[in-house]
Amino acid sequence: MKTRLIVLLLLVAALCCVAQDVRYNFASGEDFSKYHTYKWVPLDGSERINQMAEEQLKASVDAEMTKKGLTKTDSDTADLYLAYQAAVGQEKQFTSYNTDWGYGPGWGGRYYGGMGGGGMTTGQTSTIYVGQVTLDMYDSAQKKLVWRGIASKTLDAKAKPEKQKKNLDKAIAKLLKNFPPKPKS
Repeated sequence: MKTRLIVLLLLVAALCCVAQDVRYNFASGEDFSKYHTYKWVPLDGSERINQMAEEQLKASVDAEMTKKGLTKTDSDTADLYLAYQAAVGQEKQFTSYNTDWGYGPGWGGRYYGGMGGGGMTTGQTSTIYVGQVTLDMYDSAQKKLVWRGIASKTLDAKAKPEKQKKNLDKAIAKLLKNFPPKPKS
């Protein structure tokens, strides 16, 4: 029973690491129904990602924005300016395992003639890569930030390009799920 509980907890922890973490914020009181077009703009001072990754990111966002009824344009008169920042960070993960095998209080106990001792604990350290994308939307007329979303996810460095694209599309869909924000009634 104890082993099943440990396996279940490890499985839940593994699933939590795989899911995307999404957060967003927006300018309250902003009328998002007035936005119909958008244009990609570079964000001053941010590092650029490689050309292939940028094209994939923009294609994923473009697909979701199209579903929301917005049209991409290259005109400076676009209603919204979109900018992104992307980064990959590293985290260390330490995993320990205890076999709980051997003589100890569970085998007769110290007071009933059992032998002292315990299980063996082993550990392993691994590097986890975490990708993060921040998407900003600016009202072009007012020159102010009206929406910001951040998505982060543990990355599988060995994943094939098709799987990476699928994960990116999923993360962007989840990121833009609540865009545009529903107006308060």
